Amino acid sequence: MNTHDLLAFVAVVESESMVQASEKLFLTQPGLTRRVQNLEKLLGIALLDRQSKPLKPTAAGNEVYGLARAVLRAVDDLMAVASPDSEPTGELRIGVPPFLSELALEHPIDGLRSAFPKLSLRVTAGWSPELLQRLDHAKVDAVVVLMPEDMPLPHGMTAIRLAYRPTAVIAPRSFGLPETPVTLAQLAKHPWVLNQDGCGMRSTLSRAMSASGLPLNIAVEAFGAELQMSLVARGLGVGLAAPEVLAHSAHADQLQVLDVPDFRKGLHVWLVHSALPRRLEQPIVFMRDALMEALGKDNH
Repeated sequence: MNTHDLLAFVAVVESESMVQASEKLFLTQPGLTRRVQNLEKLLGIALLDRQSKPLKPTAAGNEVYGLARAVLRAVDDLMAVASPDSEPTGELRIGVPPFLSELALEHPIDGLRSAFPKLSLRVTAGWSPELLQRLDHAKVDAVVVLMPEDMPLPHGMTAIRLAYRPTAVIAPRSFGLPETPVTLAQLAKHPWVLNQDGCGMRSTLSRAMSASGLPLNIAVEAFGAELQMSLVARGLGVGLAAPEVLAHSAHADQLQVLDVPDFRKGLHVWLVHSALPRRLEQPIVFMRDALMEALGKDNH
């Protein structure tokens, strides 16, 4: 089996286009097509649905795609073992929560690309439980997750605490809520604007309300901090926000941060990974340090 054929097929699946894949690999389209056809002939199955637009893999092709990526990664790892002091190459797959992609990912990625130009970075966004599951199934190399204070991390993984992020409870000023402390029982009278299920902040709130025997009435589930703050500002309910995100929001003047003594909670930010191939050890350390700096916290 020719790894060049695997690389061609992977590029086609990810580009969803023969034209873009050929440009990515600096091949002519006929040359790229031959490589994919070689792989199909070897395996005896059709890998691409050539009638679909954009181009998609068949059901069998989708399975082969996952296996092909694993083979190509293994080749990179083998080359790294053979040349332990060489510059990291191949691919680094990292999963991050929406919070991080909105707040503190830009500069670490820029720095990583500058420090390791031969390393390809693939970033996947998702909620923390989903990201940990992807890590457990080896679909990513490392994840950054937001975990409630009393939530244990999975066993058998390396976990490095990057920061602690407090959670602010926000309400529209139009609600006229008091500046003095309010209770969860008082807030239970209002609907909430929250992230979808799986969000660490929502999970923490849900458990606090349940422990107090209070209902959690969700008016709107919305993805994205700025959209949520816009909805809260317009009076659709109360919500949760990271203080640093709130400070830069266009809606900050319309929002009130509430003092809720029975919900002074926050989330720990963790970098979690399993055993790493040698070629990824330096990039992961670089990413760890860059994220700590971006989040403005140390590891103590």
